[in-house]
Amino acid sequence: MGHAMRFSVSHAATSAFRDDGLRPFFQYRDLGIRDATGNRFVAHVIRAKPGVPAQSERHHHEVEFQMVYVLKGWIRFHYEGVGEVTLEAGSCVHQPPGIRHTELGHSDDLELIEIVLPADFETVKDP
Repeated sequence: MGHAMRFSVSHAATSAFRDDGLRPFFQYRDLGIRDATGNRFVAHVIRAKPGVPAQSERHHHEVEFQMVYVLKGWIRFHYEGVGEVTLEAGSCVHQPPGIRHTELGHSDDLELIEIVLPADFETVKDP
């Protein structure tokens, strides 16, 4: 495999949500996977900032793997070639590499887990 991986555990009580993630209308809590996997994967809990709407832009991520699992609330996307998809608590989506999508909206109580490979990836705005 060639990549050193270590044990990791993250507790909500010691891992705070921060405002320094990809989207300004969300807060992010890192789950420690980045460091444990030598920067190969990133895993975080994302939650909505209540009262702050999504800024919808069609885009794609230059990734090898991206998975989202909704813990609470809902989020709606439009995926190229798929159409509109609403994810609710318990929904899981694998977004194939490069799929163009737009967030159409989310609930104020949205919380989800996202896992991405690689940990550092580009987000590209699409026309």
